[in-house]
Amino acid sequence: MAQTLLSVPALGMQSRHSMTRILTQSDVAALLTIDDCIAAVETVFRDYGEGRIAPPQSLGIHAPNGTFHVKAAAADVFAAKINANFPGNPRSHGLPTIQGLIIVMNIERGTPLGILDSTLITTLRTAAASAVAAKHLARADARTMTIIGCGIQGQAHIEALLRVRPIANVYAFDIDAAISERFAHDMQRSLGIDVAQKLSLDDAVAASDIVVTCTPSRSPILDSRHHHPGLFIAAVGADNPEKSELAPELLARSLVVPDILDQAAKMGDLHHALAAGVLTSDDIHGELADVICARVPGRRNDDEVFIFDSTGTALQDVVAASVALSRAVERGVGVEVGFN
Repeated sequence: MAQTLLSVPALGMQSRHSMTRILTQSDVAALLTIDDCIAAVETVFRDYGEGRIAPPQSLGIHAPNGTFHVKAAAADVFAAKINANFPGNPRSHGLPTIQGLIIVMNIERGTPLGILDSTLITTLRTAAASAVAAKHLARADARTMTIIGCGIQGQAHIEALLRVRPIANVYAFDIDAAISERFAHDMQRSLGIDVAQKLSLDDAVAASDIVVTCTPSRSPILDSRHHHPGLFIAAVGADNPEKSELAPELLARSLVVPDILDQAAKMGDLHHALAAGVLTSDDIHGELADVICARVPGRRNDDEVFIFDSTGTALQDVVAASVALSRAVERGVGVEVGFN
């Protein structure tokens, strides 16, 4: 793992003191940027693709009002993330949809190094993975993007994709028109590009080079009629088997690149396409790591249609948490506690 991204010496020094550093969401915000995450995520997927990192592991447990996800991986450190995804929280309790923690431990001695709020890391690393995928799979001249689902993930995805493609126009679509209207106003003011609410999903997708779906939908939002030459779709919302944003027929007509094939086959939009029998695992273009490592090609012409099935992996969490924790040690951010 490249030490320019993951500051191993800083974390090693912390472990010798047998102290655990606690970082709040505001601490993480002061330490970690979307640019950090894009660089770290591309590096970790390359390392995974080249066999230097073992496959990440995940576990999902359902509750009456949401789902608990446990995701773990080992790179220069070990990290396990426990996230609660409760879509009704904002309306019912005034709480975030996603809440959780990341536990970081020394890879050589098992010492607990840090406990980090996971909310911002999850947002940034998810958008970073979509940006890395778009860097390889979206048209180089992609200028128009549609965001479907105007929440925090939608905001992060605009900021991330601006780093890798010359986006000049963004359409905002949400099932709640008031939310997409406010989102478009806020994003245009903060980013200085043209962001407009779009009430017709079909019109927005037809005019777009890139589409990002980041919703909790349990039935397809996009289907085969939305397929058009040159499109790149980042499907972000389906992180458990009950969720679905893309119709199986749309995947069958496209080149599908999951983040991790085994995981997407169990919980992503790919899961539904496999269950419907319109695709098999052999039909998959390749994993994101395969594309980054050039085992399979990225975009070869302007007419190909790619779908990035993003289920979210602990590979992303471990590198983002490592960067944040290393900087916290260097800058003296956070609170140290001794559990031993």
